[in-house]
Amino acid sequence: MNRNENEIKPVLIFPGGMPRSLEYLQKCLVDKQAVIGASSISSDVSREKYPEWHYLPYITDPGFDDALQQAIETFNIGGIFTPNPVVWAYLNRAMKDIAPDVALVNDSPLNTELSTYRAALSRARSLLESPLALVSDIAHKPPMSEIELASLFWHSDVIPGMCDYEKQCALCEIARCSRSGDLVEIGSWWGKSAFILARLAHHYQIGNLLCVDPWSNEHLIQNDAHGIVDTVAAQLDVDEALIVFEMNLLPHNSLPVNYLRMPSVDGAQHYCEHLNATSPSFGTTSYCGHIAILHIDGNHSYDAAKSDVAAWSYLVAEGGWIIMDDYIWPYGDGPQRAGDEFLAENSDRIKVAFVMGSALFIQL
Repeated sequence: MNRNENEIKPVLIFPGGMPRSLEYLQKCLVDKQAVIGASSISSDVSREKYPEWHYLPYITDPGFDDALQQAIETFNIGGIFTPNPVVWAYLNRAMKDIAPDVALVNDSPLNTELSTYRAALSRARSLLESPLALVSDIAHKPPMSEIELASLFWHSDVIPGMCDYEKQCALCEIARCSRSGDLVEIGSWWGKSAFILARLAHHYQIGNLLCVDPWSNEHLIQNDAHGIVDTVAAQLDVDEALIVFEMNLLPHNSLPVNYLRMPSVDGAQHYCEHLNATSPSFGTTSYCGHIAILHIDGNHSYDAAKSDVAAWSYLVAEGGWIIMDDYIWPYGDGPQRAGDEFLAENSDRIKVAFVMGSALFIQL
């Protein structure tokens, strides 16, 4: 096959039907990178997804090396992507003899797949070695084990969202000295911080988590100074966001969690009047009526943040925690103004206050 020497050489994706292969295929198509799919299964259904396709024998076949060399010459292959750890290991050794000018374009699949687990384990060890020093009248419970913390960090990383590591570590520490009671989160979206709170609540037997979020475009309008956030918010599918929230929390169905799809102020009224929440996915969950941990991460406009604080903070019990997320926020000062006003107006009720990551933590 004659090809222009100046064009970008295609990447061979082999085996082409693996999930990581199909993910890489989509990236290549977006980047306008030419690709050739290949498989050792003659009837591989994935061949229809590729612009060009080629059959290769299994790497254990005596004719594999010659067949691969021929494919490289025929299609002018410039690199090979393989998520199969056995195929990768073989090609990593054999390519110097098959086609020394053609390299593997991806790292070892084993390293790639295990990197997130290793990172979560490293973070767990770091937290256990350097715990956050908190002075509390409530006795500290023993921390999670290294493997429990690593599991918490890993599963939370899978969920999209903006909950920085410093804040996650602080949540883990305040949960150790939390009184019993309900946990309430204002603004849950995809469920990243909700998962963390629910997991901590379950482990330390604090209480049940209630997530309050309208999941509506109207309530996404932040009126941020430059309109950057609102531009992105207008493109979001709120119904999809709720589905993603449920998909993220449902596999952990032993966790004490439910939600109210309504604005924060309406949610506070419902909470006080009914002390329960019912949803199709999580059934009915009961609440005790006093809050141990209140996490405010709703609309970040000043008026909305102030309303959230007014609607919920008086329900936080003595010894309870209020967390103002995005107290440090590059797009506006709504959460910070609301948080500072609460600090000033309630100085006699506040035991401790500190900023960790981008969040303000207040213990009453």
